[in-house]
Amino acid sequence: MSATSVRFPRIALVGRHAGAAAETLVRLARFLAARGHAVVLEEETARTTGTAGHPTAAADEIGANADLVIVLGGDGTMLSIARRLAPHDVPLIGINQGRLGFLTDIPLARMEPTLEAMLEGRFVEERRTLLDATVCRFDGERQAALALNDVVVNRGSLGTMIECAVEIDERFAFAMRADGMIVATPTGSTAYALSAGGPILDPSVPAFALVPVAPHGLTHRPIAVADTSRLTITVVRGRDAAAHCDGQARFPLSEGESVTVRRADYTARFLHPEDHDHFAMLRKKLHWSETPDRLRGEDPSPA
Repeated sequence: MSATSVRFPRIALVGRHAGAAAETLVRLARFLAARGHAVVLEEETARTTGTAGHPTAAADEIGANADLVIVLGGDGTMLSIARRLAPHDVPLIGINQGRLGFLTDIPLARMEPTLEAMLEGRFVEERRTLLDATVCRFDGERQAALALNDVVVNRGSLGTMIECAVEIDERFAFAMRADGMIVATPTGSTAYALSAGGPILDPSVPAFALVPVAPHGLTHRPIAVADTSRLTITVVRGRDAAAHCDGQARFPLSEGESVTVRRADYTARFLHPEDHDHFAMLRKKLHWSETPDRLRGEDPSPA
């Protein structure tokens, strides 16, 4: 098979774990090269895993030149690289070497046969919304970051509640005292927002979830708003507060400072196996909708 005839002729590999991951990277690179794909390793991946024998490139260079990126690791690894590559519109495939694996959804044990089918065109493609967060300082300085899961404004290490005011499309919506506030995409609705009692949003639903974290009031409930909304969260009172993007970028916030969140101009492209089913994944990985008897493996049907 010639390199010019294969689907996705240039494939980049990204991973973040050392140890056994290096062996998996080598195994995957050999598999892809045997199919006629040109393989390149993201340079940090090559350095941290000690993998050699293939060209390397920075993440930004990968985004501009690769036809496909395969990520080996957990969802945190995928979150990090997906944000960086979103402006390049390059598709991503995830091989799970983490825990749940919502975004890195291909089991390591079925890596080669699953990829074989996908590289022949048997896959499902979906686009996931990203958040564009802008932190506004007293002095007019602005700091921006993208998030695929969520933007969170929460209390710091002092352990006291913060008071936040929330505006939706530049109109005051509500204020509350709480440990924090989560703005989650449908992708992030099964992450921190779910742990805080938020709703599960289907990835195709054009909405964001606003989920309070331990609010000091029984009337505060999660709400969903259109993903065309512009959301501003201002710290009214509270020391040591901060805004977090996907739990990987942190911006300290003083009283009176705010973070504005809107739908990003970019989306993340994910390729899944052709039998991918979002609700089946919820049942399998989160035991969603399962009853105690089913979790114990019992037959719930009447005798």
